[in-house]
Amino acid sequence: MRLTVAAVLLLVTACKREVTAVLLPPPKDLSPVVDVDAGEVTIAAAGDISDSELGGQVQTAALIADGGYDAVLLLGDDQYPAGSLSDYQRYFEPTWGRFFEKLHPAPGNHEYLLSNARGYFDYFGPRAGERGKGWYSFDLGAWHLIALNTSNGCRAVGCGADSEQVKWLREDLAQHRNRCVLAYWHHPRFCSGIAHGDFEGADVIWRTLQQYGADVVLNGHEHLYERFEPILGLREFVVGTGGVSHYSVKPLKSTHSQLVNTDSFGVLSMTLKPGGYDWRFVPVPGSTFTDTGSDTCH
Repeated sequence: MRLTVAAVLLLVTACKREVTAVLLPPPKDLSPVVDVDAGEVTIAAAGDISDSELGGQVQTAALIADGGYDAVLLLGDDQYPAGSLSDYQRYFEPTWGRFFEKLHPAPGNHEYLLSNARGYFDYFGPRAGERGKGWYSFDLGAWHLIALNTSNGCRAVGCGADSEQVKWLREDLAQHRNRCVLAYWHHPRFCSGIAHGDFEGADVIWRTLQQYGADVVLNGHEHLYERFEPILGLREFVVGTGGVSHYSVKPLKSTHSQLVNTDSFGVLSMTLKPGGYDWRFVPVPGSTFTDTGSDTCH
């Protein structure tokens, strides 16, 4: 049987069409959201931090030292080129590693250039969550924070609706009903960067967080800073500005993008308050770019 050109194109299009994963609804007996009675806390966050020489990570580490933060979130690709233990010890340790007891890491694709991200888990130990999984959660002030693992594009560690990680995420969100919830991982669901752009592999994670009413997502991967407006209540910041390099943006920015900067190293500083948050991008000396704002949890 001979197919017309139109029929062939139709078949190809059908094969390429993405099938949106069906999410399970939240439990019917889900507890109501609670306002946690706690004071303000401050955090700093960045990804794509330390290279195989001392450079930009020295400057961004100085921002951490000067900030007096309660916690520091690492957004993946914490040590280049492949997250080896020796490189962590030589380049990360004297800079960002000085604040080890405040670090709450997430891995990136570069850590997974070594089998099972062994250098990453060797260096961070229990702070990185269960070895081979890398997801965990904790409370900070009034907020519930969740570290997730998109590994090497969700290949080494699954991110789909039936994955162990997403099943755990649903259970964690059901058990922790804080009004304010922040999640972080490496590959951004949405991004205007020309090197990587939107990562559809994180779609189930993203929609699950929306489903349970989370408020903020932090990512790295793209070496730039980008802030998005809330999408069904969930606001994303891309903070791949830890010190390695810079990437440019696509001619047409992603939908919902509010602000992009492609030439400043720095950290995102956030004040987490009961019922809301303030943010400020803190640049390294010599850079004038910044970004500030406030929002409430929903």
